[in-house]
Amino acid sequence: MSATGASAGGRAQSGGAQKADTGAWLAVAAGTIGSFMATLDISIVNAALPTIQGEVGASGTEGTWISTAYLVSEIVMIPLTGWFVRTLGLRNFLLICAVMFTAFSVMCGLATSLPMMIIGRVGQGFAGGALIPTALTIVATRLPPSQQTLGTALFGMTVIMGPVIGPLLGGWLTENVSWHYAFFINVPVCLGLLALLLLGLEHEQANWAGLLEADWLGIFGLTAGLGALTVVLEDGQRERWFESTFIVWLSALAAVGLAALLLSQFISREPVIQLKVLLNRSFGAVFLMILAVGMILFGVMYMIPQFLAMVSGYNTEQSGYVLLLAGLPTVLLMPFMPRLLQTVDVRVLVISGLLCFGAACFINIDLTAESVGTDFVAGQLLQGCGLALAMLSLNQAAISAVPTELAGDASGLFNAARNLGGSIGLALISTFQDRRLTYHTQVLGSATTANSPLGQDYMQQLSGALQGSGADAPMQAIGAFAQTVQLQALVMTYNDLFWIFGVIVACSIPLAFLLKPLPKGAHLAMH
Repeated sequence: MSATGASAGGRAQSGGAQKADTGAWLAVAAGTIGSFMATLDISIVNAALPTIQGEVGASGTEGTWISTAYLVSEIVMIPLTGWFVRTLGLRNFLLICAVMFTAFSVMCGLATSLPMMIIGRVGQGFAGGALIPTALTIVATRLPPSQQTLGTALFGMTVIMGPVIGPLLGGWLTENVSWHYAFFINVPVCLGLLALLLLGLEHEQANWAGLLEADWLGIFGLTAGLGALTVVLEDGQRERWFESTFIVWLSALAAVGLAALLLSQFISREPVIQLKVLLNRSFGAVFLMILAVGMILFGVMYMIPQFLAMVSGYNTEQSGYVLLLAGLPTVLLMPFMPRLLQTVDVRVLVISGLLCFGAACFINIDLTAESVGTDFVAGQLLQGCGLALAMLSLNQAAISAVPTELAGDASGLFNAARNLGGSIGLALISTFQDRRLTYHTQVLGSATTANSPLGQDYMQQLSGALQGSGADAPMQAIGAFAQTVQLQALVMTYNDLFWIFGVIVACSIPLAFLLKPLPKGAHLAMH
């Protein structure tokens, strides 16, 4: 979509200053709702996963594909979105995706077998993956510069709140209604999305010939490279990495795919995605920082519920309320972010957000076996501040760093980087969790042997406490002692993981100095 067409379609002059008309804001609303539903569906199913596995007859290992299928197809579609928009037109493409997302959501809700569920999740992921970057594209092409910060803030809040609300909503629906409604809830929202798209976006002629002239080498490279890489990151630790032939072949496919994508940049007349935007100093820095933000966003959202379930005995709904705390600072800071983006140097905002992220991680490195949800309050509030400051600022920096005609490519890469960062973060967690748990268990076990006076005293106390149970008290004491060692090792492992993520954030902070300041002086209407 050209800047001229977008301007004619959605911007109006008012007193010499550009202001978006009603149609443009309806389009922004459609993009915002679409990106919210797509990000919500990343995490809403996680809460219901154990129940769904039982319903569709899947084992624990097989059930992980219910989440992985969505993530893989979404991360493949996100960078392809710019090409689809150029070929089919923005409204045509989004209408197709909204219908597909609704249909595949119903398919998931009605699924009675694992293959049916996975097919539905793959379809959801493809359609949902298109709804995320197009929201940022609408902001960049339908709103004038003076109002883009407000549109960016709305988009950023949905990207933040979707994954935060997902576990709570999924847990509540599973506990109080049925897991099926974690999918059926998309139907009425998508119907509203279709109405907004029809009202807010103008019809564009599709370039069907573009399908024949497409950069198929780049499409193959993007699909194979990102798809295989995501599966490797998601399943690598479970398959013991390169001890598995499956992981070796997928890694080779990822390498071939990414090489093909790079080759297409030189031999294709119009590459499926313009990787040259990564050579832009500001956007390249944004890309790397959003990788780190994605690692923290998805990593911490995974670690806290796991800790609360395994250590504190929380159920999914209770853990969801703890995660929801991160959304409070986002909602409170929302009204101020557009003004801050115009009056405060974007580098200051990004660094402030990353410092909040780092503090949120480091504040959680002293967890104990007695830690409960209230011990995560400060960290969650800090993370919410970091999300509001860093995510929204990086969104705006991404829009401002590239020309309007490359907004679709930049949006696709920006959102793919966030999801890819999440996959990298989860891969780090699964790898380090296994290794650090083994390490801490061995250290604690060797420090508390049967010959240790402290160990002997503790075993005698346990045996005495279990004397009245009617069973073999010494054997029960040994079992209880082993469980205590395992629990303490698990807590120490989570402390290590929070420390690792804090270091990753700290290492990404210097990249903020590569960003260019945003244009100043444009008036922002605070509607």
